[in-house]
Amino acid sequence: MLKTFEVKDYALIDQINVEFGKGLNIITGETGAGKSILIDAMGLLLGERASTEVVRKGANKSIVEGIFDVEGNNKVKNLLGENEIDDYPELILRREISLKGANRCFVNDTPVSLSFIKEIGNLLVDLHGQHEHQSLLHTETHIDYLDEFGNYDDLLTKYKNKYNELIKTEKELETLREREAILIEKKGIYAFQINEIDDVSPVEGEEEKLNGELKILENSEKLAELSSEVYQILYDADKSVHDSIVKVKNDLSKLAEIDKSYTESSNEAETVLALINDISSFIRSYESKIDLEPEHIEDVRKRLGSINMLKKKYGGTVHSVLEHRKKIGEEFELAENFSKRITDLNNKLNSIRIETGKLAKSISEKRKTESKKVRQGIEDSLKELGISHPNFRTEILNELAVDNNFITVNGKSFRCSAKGIDKVEFFISTNQGEDPKPLAKVASGGEISRIMLSLKSTLAKNDKLPLLIFDEIDVGVSGRIAQKVGNVLKDLAKYHQIIAITHLPQIAGLADHHYVVEKRLKNRRVISLIKQLDAKERIVEVAKLISGEEITEASLKGAKQLMSNKS
Repeated sequence: MLKTFEVKDYALIDQINVEFGKGLNIITGETGAGKSILIDAMGLLLGERASTEVVRKGANKSIVEGIFDVEGNNKVKNLLGENEIDDYPELILRREISLKGANRCFVNDTPVSLSFIKEIGNLLVDLHGQHEHQSLLHTETHIDYLDEFGNYDDLLTKYKNKYNELIKTEKELETLREREAILIEKKGIYAFQINEIDDVSPVEGEEEKLNGELKILENSEKLAELSSEVYQILYDADKSVHDSIVKVKNDLSKLAEIDKSYTESSNEAETVLALINDISSFIRSYESKIDLEPEHIEDVRKRLGSINMLKKKYGGTVHSVLEHRKKIGEEFELAENFSKRITDLNNKLNSIRIETGKLAKSISEKRKTESKKVRQGIEDSLKELGISHPNFRTEILNELAVDNNFITVNGKSFRCSAKGIDKVEFFISTNQGEDPKPLAKVASGGEISRIMLSLKSTLAKNDKLPLLIFDEIDVGVSGRIAQKVGNVLKDLAKYHQIIAITHLPQIAGLADHHYVVEKRLKNRRVISLIKQLDAKERIVEVAKLISGEEITEASLKGAKQLMSNKS
């Protein structure tokens, strides 16, 4: 349920804050007062796209905010949980449209995307715009209306996912076939490059290792000379460092026997001697490994040259060489096994066609079952709305495929779309004895409005959405029929919160809560305001709808009579 709705600096609206109640909320007002602007602002809150043109002149941004009571709404709770947004009994949606283009959306003060606002809005509200009933004249929308009635959303989602996989695999196969000629042409080039790289078989990090090895090899004579000299000084020469330290250590040991204060120095001399031995041992071992063979130096230089040649040809680094080898290897393997790859992909595609077909068949069966319930619900509702002998039918047709865009159902190929294999069209007869004909061709404006209300009414009784908003659903009806339309809205309001804009007194008189939209002059500028009417103000407003601005005793009496008809 929408509890409060606030709009700031939007079109003619300076700032409004309105509280809506349970049941039937009616909004009235003169033509051009801003009723539809209010509904447009609600649409904006629910994810409709907007331009900076909606920002009121002199303002930097427009703001719309709604607070919804969502306690017990598990779908909203689950969606918030999936997106790690805090869940409270009240849900706050807010949108800001800035002149600077920084349009922002918030759910419970958490920044979200426009698509998320739209997704959560679809769980809260069904907004029926002023001319939406005309969508019934477009047969491609009929399948969506039918699906709204059914409880097979999960099945539709599974089908759509599988259908997307089907399209992806078809494109993959088509791309593969287009590449066949190019791959065959390049196969020889790829083979040469593969052999060239594999002959060297470079390894990442190898260059650094080889360069280090080459530096040592190129300085091997100097290394041998210096190593020998150091070894002589430390260990091998007469009066070597080692021998001198041994004498020092022995003398310190004798001193420590006489005076304990020499003990620490004696121990340190022992450590120094061990260090001299370690260094001497390392140098002797290193000397034995020094490579003085020029052939080895040439091998390392040649290896580095081969690697550098590959780097220059294939990207500048060993990593890029290896990436190129991987890529052309896959392309070469594909060219070598093209027919098998196409066969495998074809088999995969056929399997997906069958899996998608099973889901499409299940959806089609659900639609046929659901269409019977829809027929009963709409015919009952139309009778309440003054069409005494309605005959409503839903035609569900399938077409065999004549091209590649198909799925397989029971061994046959059917044309398909993201919605399945069905084409859905509504047929109706509003006169006794006449056969149903396509709704788009036979219904009058007033009938279309009533059929749409019947659709919405039947759908709403399935308890799918907590709030229904109608912007002039009563287009084309008046008098006795208007009273019946009001009764249907009133009945819906027993189960759902209804917000409806109307110009008919018969409907306004049934309101649980009545609001009026007015134009006012503020600082020499026109603004739109909305206020909730008390009991006395309601009588006057309904009387205006009956007789116009000149309120008479008769119109006041008529208003009271209409309002007393509330059940």
